[in-house]
Amino acid sequence: LFPSSHLEEKTQWEHPKSGKRKRVAGGLPYGWEQETDENGQVYFVDHINKRTTYLDPRLAFTVEDNPVKPTTRQKYDGNSTAMEILQGHDLSGKVVIVTGANSGIGFETAKSLALHGAYVVLACRNTSRGNDAVQRILVEWHKAKVESMTLDLASLQSVQHFAEAFKSKNVPLHVLICNAALFGAPWCLTEDGLESTFQVNHLGHFYLVQLLEDVLRRSSPARVVVVSSESHRFTEIKDSSGKLDFSLLSPSKKEYWAMLAYNRSKLCNILFSNELNRRLSPHGVTSNSVHPGNMIYSSIHRNWWVYTLLFTLARPFTKSM
Repeated sequence: LFPSSHLEEKTQWEHPKSGKRKRVAGGLPYGWEQETDENGQVYFVDHINKRTTYLDPRLAFTVEDNPVKPTTRQKYDGNSTAMEILQGHDLSGKVVIVTGANSGIGFETAKSLALHGAYVVLACRNTSRGNDAVQRILVEWHKAKVESMTLDLASLQSVQHFAEAFKSKNVPLHVLICNAALFGAPWCLTEDGLESTFQVNHLGHFYLVQLLEDVLRRSSPARVVVVSSESHRFTEIKDSSGKLDFSLLSPSKKEYWAMLAYNRSKLCNILFSNELNRRLSPHGVTSNSVHPGNMIYSSIHRNWWVYTLLFTLARPFTKSM
């Protein structure tokens, strides 16, 4: 790229203010194709937003010659979107599972990965909502490789059936994102006899990773991402002597408090992810737990009207998806 001065009638390679040189690099963004019109002029088609232009879309993503590499903190902040972070990454050939992918963080994650070429499996409890989510992604890009599979983390049998069905596809697994969660749910036991928040948020994902561990190892380099929360700091799972108190993980109805149950499950997520990384990273499989930030626009608060009210009041101060 070269700036042009119409007043001085000259061009130069360096930007007049920054002194930097930039160039167009890489292929077209996902969803774009290059065509030629009847006059032989090149134009570009954006299939996602259904528009055409004679302006090369790569001009929006020019790169500097000999740039100073920014730190991750400098590159991304609270306003960055998943699409911005993935820009320029070709995920063709990568296979990803995202649990709880029909809404909220899970859907945005699945959509962004699919629009960058990955084959994404939306693992959802509700089959109808999972299929609807697939259609919403295909509307944005008809070439996206997405499908929905049934996974109910409140049933260990369902987790086993999901793992068997996925393995029968004979495809690799490069990324497993454990995102599905319950928040503020009233006390109830699952069909396996465990408190539902603990099983859905932690134990179901724990079992899923164990069942798919062999596929992850064969697909290395691979990774597991566990969506946790900063709220893990506001709880404890040890007794007065410092030993793990299993009764706190799946408490009785009398000892149950929804917020504490959620916090404990998120702490379990982090402890699990850390140990999983210690065991599997030598085999090319990494594991990380993440705090997604204040994503108030997700639907995780739907179980109680009080939480819905609090989330609504907090929305102006949080990030929208």
